[in-house]
Amino acid sequence: MRRTLIQNVLPLVFCAVPVLVGLLVAAALPEPAKAAYAQYFSMMDGIILTIGGVLFVSQTILAWRALQWRGTRFDERPDRWLNNLAQAAEWFPMLGLLGTVGGILQTFANFRGGTAETIIQHYAPAITATGSGLFCALINILPTWIVVVGRQLILTLGGGTPSENGEPGISSYSETVGHERRS
Repeated sequence: MRRTLIQNVLPLVFCAVPVLVGLLVAAALPEPAKAAYAQYFSMMDGIILTIGGVLFVSQTILAWRALQWRGTRFDERPDRWLNNLAQAAEWFPMLGLLGTVGGILQTFANFRGGTAETIIQHYAPAITATGSGLFCALINILPTWIVVVGRQLILTLGGGTPSENGEPGISSYSETVGHERRS
């Protein structure tokens, strides 16, 4: 029972954490901010959120696989992909900044004699793109972090070094995730 809990349930719990963090961050935004975001949602926001969502789902699935026990250790096959996809999280603030620059240029192009409402309408996509980029960067760094922390917790809760019968246990950090540095 304990083995099943540690090897099967804990990975699912750990993989739910990034999803819950994303939902919590979205829910914590003030209602007027959410309404303004929805009102001024741009094509750049759609691109950022689509790419970010696909990357997030892919990483979460890979994180779940990486937390699975395979033989006498964790399944390390997804690690290379996880590391590469985690680096892609760095793209999102840059994509958001591209949207920001586009929104600012749009504002300046339409600045002549515009009312405050017109200026806000043209400038708002700059802010929504920045928010989309930052949100996607945040949620896309979490799955890899969950693997590192989750593996250590699973090993610690297992109560020993990995044994021949496949029970998780405690091993050094370098044995658990050190292969990431070597590959």
